[in-house]
This record gives sequence, structure tokens and C-alpha cells, in this order.
Amino acid sequence: MKRVLILFTILFSLLAVLLFCAVGYYAAVTKDTVLDEQSLSLTDTSIQLFDGNGTDVTAQLLGEGLKRTQSELPSMLKRAFISVEDKDFYTHNGICFRRIVKAALKNLTSFSFKEGASTISQQLVKNTQLTSEKTIRRKLKEYKLTRILERRYTKEEIMKLYLNSIYFGHESFGVHHAAKFYFDKDVQDLTLSECAMLSALVKSPNRYSPFRDREKCLARRNFVLDQMKEQGYVSSDEAERAKRDPLPTAPHFVEGRSSCVGRIYEELSALFPNAKTVDYSHLKVDTYLDVDLQKYTENLQTDSDFSVIIRDNHTNGIKAFSSSVGSICRTPASVIKPLLVYAPAIEENLISPATPLLDEPICFSGYSPSNYGGGYEGYVSARYALSRSINVPAVKLLNSLGVEKGVSYLNKMDLFVLEEDQTLALALGGMKNGFSLSSLVDGYAVFASGGKFSPSSIIRQVRNENGEVVYRSKSKETRVFSDDVCALMNSMLKTCAEEGTAKKLRALPFDVYAKTGTAGTEKGNTDAYTVAYTADDTVGVWLGNADNTPVSCTGGGTPCNLVFSLLQQRYCHQSPTPTLPCNDVITVSLDREEYEKNHRLVKSDELSPPNERLQELFRASNPPKEENTRFSRPTIEKPTIFVENGTICIQLCQAYYYEYLIERENNGKKTVIYRGNYRERIYDNSVVNGERYVYTVTPIYNDNVGTPVVLPAVFTPSSTAPPSAWWE
Repeated sequence: MKRVLILFTILFSLLAVLLFCAVGYYAAVTKDTVLDEQSLSLTDTSIQLFDGNGTDVTAQLLGEGLKRTQSELPSMLKRAFISVEDKDFYTHNGICFRRIVKAALKNLTSFSFKEGASTISQQLVKNTQLTSEKTIRRKLKEYKLTRILERRYTKEEIMKLYLNSIYFGHESFGVHHAAKFYFDKDVQDLTLSECAMLSALVKSPNRYSPFRDREKCLARRNFVLDQMKEQGYVSSDEAERAKRDPLPTAPHFVEGRSSCVGRIYEELSALFPNAKTVDYSHLKVDTYLDVDLQKYTENLQTDSDFSVIIRDNHTNGIKAFSSSVGSICRTPASVIKPLLVYAPAIEENLISPATPLLDEPICFSGYSPSNYGGGYEGYVSARYALSRSINVPAVKLLNSLGVEKGVSYLNKMDLFVLEEDQTLALALGGMKNGFSLSSLVDGYAVFASGGKFSPSSIIRQVRNENGEVVYRSKSKETRVFSDDVCALMNSMLKTCAEEGTAKKLRALPFDVYAKTGTAGTEKGNTDAYTVAYTADDTVGVWLGNADNTPVSCTGGGTPCNLVFSLLQQRYCHQSPTPTLPCNDVITVSLDREEYEKNHRLVKSDELSPPNERLQELFRASNPPKEENTRFSRPTIEKPTIFVENGTICIQLCQAYYYEYLIERENNGKKTVIYRGNYRERIYDNSVVNGERYVYTVTPIYNDNVGTPVVLPAVFTPSSTAPPSAWWE
């Protein structure tokens, strides 16, 4: 018994020492810990935003921040949060020891630390008072601050502060902003299902967003409704009716805030998908933004929804982003043609810029593409077809290339197409989901970057509260096209900007490469694009309406004007870097007659005159194989010869650039009857009736005598006396 008593005394003493040490450690750690009551009124968290020059632009981008109204929070909203976040909220004193023990046991049995035990009061303290570090020191400070909070504020005040400090995903901080962003409502007007959805988001705002994963969001919202039913906050009928309510389909943006803020938070969400409010505390986000360009884009005036983006081709950083509809995906219209059709067709050696393409009515198993405005132009070059955005040649080219092959190139640029959309209509942008303007701009930047694809980003790096870099943007390069293919595409898209659908850009004092696109229905145009680039930057503009109502412009109209002004602003102080020539691209002189008459790519004769040549660019590895020699070795088709009214007529072929030598042989004697320039007909009236004549025609170009052509022998008719009594 004595030994037990001694052992108990020692054990008690050890516990007392440990308790004393713990209390002392707690006192030492928390002695300077005070509740910062101003921080409890959190607006947009303490994230700081910096532009490409390292200047703090938080105030400029966020404006005045989000104003919190003093309106009462709906009781149903508070109950929704209590049901899943803190069932004992109104009965505990800030720390729920029963939950702590329960969570600890569950974590021990599952060999994990997934189960949390923080009360709403603790979450408020974590969100607004402490850093995101996970240490015992931080937990002790949290305990002390929570006890202070509970003494100074009522439960209703704590709940209101908590709901105004939570991160709800995307760019939404606080329930008032979330109500506007997700439902375009004031918080007091939220329905039961809407309150449940907001409560559902808090577990993992980036994963449960209805705009990212509707099925997860729906399941989590319905789970909240079931919890509210189990705890007696709503009836079974109310819960079931709320479950039938649809989720929101599109966000509503806060007026007065820079639209690029949404893009920044979208990227942050992708980088830290499991982040909650506390994880965003005190972050410093370094962006690639050019604030002057950003302001300029936000001051552009349009009569419809719009998206504008300016991307740096060297850093892959977004210098400016402005949109009234966020990163909306739309049909790409004809902007897809260079990425899906023309560049892949050149890469596969199917075409060159000069390749003749027949623009004609055609049907592919029931699909009959037509050109914008109707009409067909016959044979046109690939350069002309692309610069004028003629539809039929693009569809015919995709048919020759193969849809699967064209889509494989899109995939390399992170442009993914549903299997059901992989049809010939894709050549004209016909697809269900479409692409964002940012994705299309990234695709066009491939041409400026010599064929290498790198996705763009607005965030350069992210630092924590200690200044440590927790994320740094890294370039991911994927080879899509060869360098020479990009050089040819640059040339073709330069033609589009000089004399094609983007010709409004030709007044710019530097080289620019561009493509326009227009999509619509029988009711009118729904989407209008211009994407343009220099060696340094790629600029994209989209105009349309989120609800697909018509707009009164085409890609070559207002979007082109906006791109012009953006490029003018971008290069107001300096010109862009010149595009470097490609050694693997050559200029070839084509024979004009073969091209225009027979629609064939044949290299011109070295001796051909300038007006008989066409200059065009080719891959050095794939020039025209055939060469014309009609000037160094003149040749002609056999002329026609006949007798007409006793005169012999020779009708020459259509070769006006030759000089002709025509000789006549009769009874062993040769006579030159003509030497001179081309004439359609040559007459010989110095013949004798009843004689046989053989003519030889020899083409001559300068001093080059061609192959003589011997014509069939002809006989002149014998003269006969008129019959007697001819008058009878």
C-alpha cells in the first residue's frame, strides 16, 4: 500500500509539474496576444496584389472593397451554418471540448487528421487574427483569443462577424458578397436552398462551386438540407422542396471592382484547390499586370458583353484582362481556322500559302457549308482564302486533313473538343462548349513563339506572410508546329491584317498579324472576334451577349477597332520587336500561266519575264517539284491550219510572249512567210491553186529557238471554169 501511495504521489507530482509547465508555457506564449477588434470586420481578406513592376495595386484593383450592409441575416442562413459547422454554437463558450475529444478519437482510429473540431468562434479568430501556420503556439493563441471573443461579443454578433469573414470561393469574401456573386440578391432575400448552398461551399469553396462541379455542389447542398431537417430547423416537405431548386448557372460580378480580380482568384483557386479563408490570410500575390494597360481595357466602351486580354509572348503573363462575363466559353467561329486547319495542313505538307483551293458549292454527307454573305469565288489561293475567311475551302481542307488529325493539334494547345463536336463543321467553329478567349489567345501566341505552346497566367508568384515564395509560375512548353510553319502562318495572317477581314489594322505603323471571326444564327450575329499579335504580345477581343442575343457587329468591325486602339496604346512609346526571318522558308517564283490557267504550282522559267511570275513563300523542305522551261526551251501546242477562200490560214495557240517564225515548203523550196510577235491568225495568200504546202511554226523567246512544229500538209483548190449556161 505504501508503494502505491509513493507511486501515486510521484505521478501526481509529475502531472502537477507538467500542468504548471503547460500553464507557464501558455502564459508565456499568449502574454502579448490581444484581440484586434478592427480585424474582425474583414472585407476582402488581407491579400495584397502587386503588378508586374512590384507595385502594390490592391486598392486600385479592389476599389473601395466590399461594403457590408447592416441588414439582419436571415435566421435560416444562420441555422444552415450551425447545422454543419457548429451544432453546439449557442451552448458552448467558444471551445467545445466534447467535439475536440470526438475528433481526436476519430483521427486516431482513421490514422489521419482530417476531422476538425473548431467552433464558429474559433474559425472567426483563425480567419481574422492569426497566420496560416499550423503550430501549437498558434493553437494556444487561438484558444485565448476565442475566450476573449466570447466574453466581449454576443453569439449573434459573433455569427454576423463570422459570416462576413468567410471565403465562399472565386472572389467572394463574406456572405453579402457571396449572395450577390452567386444569386444577384441581397442577403436578406436568400431562399432556403440558397442559404444551404452557401453553407455547403465553406467546407471546400473551390471544389464545391456550382460553376466548377455542379454535381458535388448539389450533393453537398442537399446534405446541408438533410442536416437542417434532422436538427429540426426545417420540415421534411421544406427540405424536399428546397432540393428541387436549381443551382445558379452564371456568376454576377461586383460593380466598381476590376474584372481581372476574378481572374486572379480563379488562378489562386486552381493553385490551392483546398484553400479556406485562413489559407488566404496575408498572402502577397505578384502578377504580370500592366496597370496602365489594365485601366485602358476597363475604360473601353462597348454595347454588349465583352472580353479583352493582352498576353506577353515572352513571359506568358497576362498584362491586362477585362471582361463583363468572366472567362466565358463561346464558339470560336473562324478564329479557329488557323489553329485547326491551315497550320496543321501546312505542317502535314498538304498545302502552302499559294495552294489553289476551289471555292464551290459542295456537300459532305448532308453537310453543305456556305460562305458568309453567300456566293463562291472559284479557285483562290490558301492565303487569299484565309485572309478573306472563306468558309468552303477551310471545310474542304479539314476533310483532306482529317478531323481527328486537326483536333490532335488543338489538344497540344490545351484546346479540347468533345467527341460529338469532331465533325467538319468544326472548321467554322461549330461546337457545343466552345473556348475561352484566353485559350484562343494562347493558341495564337504559338505562331509568335516559333511553334511552342505555353499556357498564360496572370499570377507570377505567391508569397506567404513571411515573404517566402509558396508558388512560382513555370513555363511549360509543348512543341506544336515547326518554326517554318509558323513563319508561313505569320505571312498569311499579315495579309489578313493588310487586305483581308482585319484590314482595319493596316494603318498601324508596324507589322501585325491577325484573324477575325463571326458566328451567328438566322436571327443575327452572336459572337465577334479579333485576335492579333506581334512578336511581343497577343491581343484578343470578343464581343457578344451571354444570353446569345444578337450583336450588331462582325469580327472585322468593332472588335478590330478595339484591337487597333489596344495595340496603339501598348506601343505608344516604342515599336514591337521585329519578327525574325526563318531560314527554312524560301521565296519561289511560280509560273503565272500554269497557276492561273491550270491551277498548278510550277516553278517559273529562269528566263521568264517579271509579268509571268508570281512570288510566294514555301517551306524549304517542300517547294514545288516541277519547273517550267517554256522560255528557255520554247514550246507550243500545234497550231490549227485550214484553207479559207483560197487563202491558207494558220491560227496560233495562246502564247503571246513568243516571237514566231513561220516557214512554207512547196516543191522542195522553203520560204519564210512570217517572223514577228504573236498574232492570233497568220494568212498566206501568195499560194498557187492546186499546189501542196507544208508549214513549220517555230516559237522563239529572245535568242532561244524552240522546237519547230510541222503542220499537216494542205492543198489549195484547183481553179475550174464556170459551167456553161450557169444561169440555168
